[in-house]
Amino acid sequence: MRYGSLPGAEPLRWEDNLPCLFDATPTTPFDPHYFYQSVWATERIARSGARAHVDVGSDARFVGPLTVLVPVIFVDLRPLRADLPRLSDVAADLRTLPFRDSSIRSLSCLHVAEHVGLGRYGDRLNPAGTREACAELARVLAPDGNLFFSLPLGRPRVCFNAHRIHSPAQILGYFPGLRLAEFSAVDDRGRFRASIRPQELEAPEYACGLFWLRRDKGTS
Repeated sequence: MRYGSLPGAEPLRWEDNLPCLFDATPTTPFDPHYFYQSVWATERIARSGARAHVDVGSDARFVGPLTVLVPVIFVDLRPLRADLPRLSDVAADLRTLPFRDSSIRSLSCLHVAEHVGLGRYGDRLNPAGTREACAELARVLAPDGNLFFSLPLGRPRVCFNAHRIHSPAQILGYFPGLRLAEFSAVDDRGRFRASIRPQELEAPEYACGLFWLRRDKGTS
């Protein structure tokens, strides 16, 4: 039903109404965890000179733009059916990646491992899901390779069935064969804190830890 329009404007009809009532904010809103982790990882992948990259389950809005820099294989339980010339996708569980031992030189997994084993995305329940995911990422990382990894940090707990939250010490303990090249974070106030020590996060409740991990040559 047409019921009028403003002078000089397009027709205004009831069935075309789409009220947006909460967008008049003083600043542009964004999710600090996902925004900063994408910038952090993209910058470091670009600096590393990687010629190919594997991402496991990260936000599609990170993966798509990353293909401008480097060809990307995206691995997830739910394939990413996007039509980009430098993007390929593989359906697989993070706990059983379809790659040989020590074969991936550039790897990322951002805000993913905390979900593994909670059934949220159709995977089977497993209380050791995060630890097993970390072990599998470490298994496929090549000598001299880079892993860019993030997940929520704070008081260790399970928020079933959304995610787990871990302490920095837990996560470093899940990667015993890798070296921490850099730790950055998004704190509870949404501030990006680059190149800090894990101890500098003071009792976070729901922060985001950004771990740049490396497998040095001669280690396994």
